[in-house]
Amino acid sequence: MDFEKWDECRSINKALIDFVEEIDNGSNMKKVVAHICQSGGKKTRPVILLLSSRICGSEIENALDAALAIELIHSASLIHDDLLDRGVLRRGVKTAHEVYGTAAAMLAGDYLISKSIELISSYGKEIGTEFGRAGMEMAEGEAMDVDLLEKNINNRVEYFNCIEKKTASLFAASAVMGAYVAGADEDTVSKFRLFGNKLGTAYQIVDDMLEYTTKVNNKESIHISPSLVDIYRQDMADAKAIEKTRGVVEQLVSEAHEIINQFPSSQSRNKLHEITNHATSDLLPEVGTRKC
Repeated sequence: MDFEKWDECRSINKALIDFVEEIDNGSNMKKVVAHICQSGGKKTRPVILLLSSRICGSEIENALDAALAIELIHSASLIHDDLLDRGVLRRGVKTAHEVYGTAAAMLAGDYLISKSIELISSYGKEIGTEFGRAGMEMAEGEAMDVDLLEKNINNRVEYFNCIEKKTASLFAASAVMGAYVAGADEDTVSKFRLFGNKLGTAYQIVDDMLEYTTKVNNKESIHISPSLVDIYRQDMADAKAIEKTRGVVEQLVSEAHEIINQFPSSQSRNKLHEITNHATSDLLPEVGTRKC
């Protein structure tokens, strides 16, 4: 999938470049933010927002500020995640706090969140509420993640509660906000919310699974959160735990595709199918893969 050539992805990348260019040169902020925004990433969440908006009858231009806000708050969450995990590398690049220090990284995160609020303020109450709620849930999820790590909790219910908040919440908000931009009804919004929740949950399970089985995406952290594989391994062999985890992901992805198929046939719907697979099933490790 030539994802980077999609109009949606190009629009987000251009918006990010323009945003960085507008930052005042009077402080170190521009360098830190540029380091964060130019370090790669698939832009999955903002692209989902743009696609959901198109499926509901709107155009990219109408939803671009909302999509950029999603990308900026996601980037801010990565800064915080790296600080909490004492991350050294992300996407093969040194993390912001490793290059510029903890204080500069924290302030850049504050800057990104503030800019995302400014961008979202031009939309209606539903979108603002959705965005704010996602931000709070992400923070709650990260706090739960710290508890899971510190208390060595390997509990399936706690794990799903955690990842649904820290990761799936922003996927769901992205899909929902795109629908709201286009003026979709509440039934359609509910479908997008469920789609985003299932995709986001599957995405995080795969991400944790890849950290369990091997070093992936050139990401290196001192603290690694528990995975669903770790939880299943309490009662079964390693290969069986990986196989069972794959089954959970495949079920969630299948359900996400079923929801997508409820929308009218279009190129945007096809892209939503593609990006769903690209972020989940296509990355699944093989059964029997061992941790490095």
